[in-house]
Amino acid sequence: MTDHLQPALIATDAPLADAATLRAAGRTPAVPFRVALGGRSELVTTRLLRVLPGRRVVGDSLLDGRRVLAKLFIDKDSARRAERERRGIAALAAAGIPTPALIAAAALPGGGHLLTTEFLDGATTLLEHWRPLADRLPGDADACALLVPAFRLLGQLHRAGLAHDDLHFGNFLLHDGHLYLIDGDAVTSATAPLAAKPAARDLAMLIAQLPRTWDGALAPLLAAYRDGGAQSLDDAVLARALRHERAWRLRDYLAKTGRDCTLFRVQRSLHRFEAVVRTEADALAPLLADPDHWVETGHPLKRGNTCTVSLVELGQRRFVIKRYNLKHFGHALSRAWRPTRAWHSWREGHRLALFGIPTPTPLALIEERWGPLRARAWLVTEYCGGPDMLTQLRADEVPAPAEAASLKTLFATLYRERISHGDLKATNLLWDGNKALLIDLDAVRQHATIGGFHRAWRRDCARFLRNWPADSPLHRWLAAMLPGRP
Repeated sequence: MTDHLQPALIATDAPLADAATLRAAGRTPAVPFRVALGGRSELVTTRLLRVLPGRRVVGDSLLDGRRVLAKLFIDKDSARRAERERRGIAALAAAGIPTPALIAAAALPGGGHLLTTEFLDGATTLLEHWRPLADRLPGDADACALLVPAFRLLGQLHRAGLAHDDLHFGNFLLHDGHLYLIDGDAVTSATAPLAAKPAARDLAMLIAQLPRTWDGALAPLLAAYRDGGAQSLDDAVLARALRHERAWRLRDYLAKTGRDCTLFRVQRSLHRFEAVVRTEADALAPLLADPDHWVETGHPLKRGNTCTVSLVELGQRRFVIKRYNLKHFGHALSRAWRPTRAWHSWREGHRLALFGIPTPTPLALIEERWGPLRARAWLVTEYCGGPDMLTQLRADEVPAPAEAASLKTLFATLYRERISHGDLKATNLLWDGNKALLIDLDAVRQHATIGGFHRAWRRDCARFLRNWPADSPLHRWLAAMLPGRP
């Protein structure tokens, strides 16, 4: 919550807006804008923090000269949503749960409602602090020190008989050494202390933000939850809630990769489909406008009949762009009715990331289309400049501790989640200096049945081991390390 326009710099002639104009503006209301309230009161919004098109606008604002966080509810259910938010904030405050204080509520011209709370200048989300630690080993001391206060705060919430329907790291704010819980709209009240079923759902929602590799390292976090005053939960109840939450989170996240939302910008036309991580859309705009130019002028990494891969530099950053080619008319016809391999890699890359499986982040997807028919496609990912594992590992010795730990975690996670790669040669694993990253996701699959997975897993293991002589120390170590082998 920084980089705010100072009051003296705000244009006094900023255009007036109301709920109707904000609804019509969709995802991109122009800022600054003014909203006339009752009497001579006025709200000036100078920076957008979140926009749900047609439903809600959240902004860094001034209310009669006082800096506030403003939530403008602009849909037909604005009165109900605003009241639910107000009740949630009041419930948190009454329970002693730190949350930004409510300042004012008002009706909006054009049919909407406004709630303003204190603005925590310089606040950062728990998610911002977690991201640099997400790749640490489960139970890492720094990561635990960051997470423990959030689990303790959840325990305090449940002790007070309150539940929160949207627990994620972005809804915890760190400010001046204190942790705040936000989003009163998601708060519901019940008998104190909270019953086991809703408590397990909330706790599972928070645990699900962590990679599943943390499942064996949750003890300090669960202890912090109990320290907050919450009752102990039965292991079976929590495990069931966690399975349900993770399954829902996976379905929801994968669905978002193909539609326009806060995380992804998706544009469709008769001849083109484009999906891009929203925060990267501006940086990648030149590449998205003419992907063939960048493929042909970039540094070639692979020139094949079915795909062409290039390393490109754009804005002092490096990206990999992979074009999926069509060899001839018959090949084009056979692919036209199926999802492209770029689409498959795009989805699977995001699936792996959700499971904490390292892979270069998929940033953008482009498909040529003719109505429902698909043609060529392009996938843009982050670039990893490290060597592949065929180069990094030596057949005559076991891996160094860092490589060994990373490989064990990677393969254990793949096995636990029933994910097969389909072409697990050593050159499809890269080493970035800290961890092994999986690439070439065209044939990656998460299996619904154990039998189908085990058959694919045996093929993956055999393919990976063929990279080194069977009598070498490395081969023997890998064979013993790979899970699910006899």
